[in-house]
Amino acid sequence: MFAMKLTLILLGALLYLVGSGCWFFWIAPRLLADGETADILYAFAGTCAWLLISFGLTIHIIKTARPTVGGGR
Repeated sequence: MFAMKLTLILLGALLYLVGSGCWFFWIAPRLLADGETADILYAFAGTCAWLLISFGLTIHIIKTARPTVGGGR
């Protein structure tokens, strides 16, 4: 059971890091290079989506590590 959880955690971390790297070093710079309004809006929306995913992942990690802090009685 521990090996399965560790594998899922490492796979999730790898996917997050690869996705972040692709977004910031490959996709977003290409969108901003053109300078068209639609491309700039796509880059802004993608960055907002990345921030929401990062925030959700952070909250999930905190809630998993300390489930009774904050909302428990």
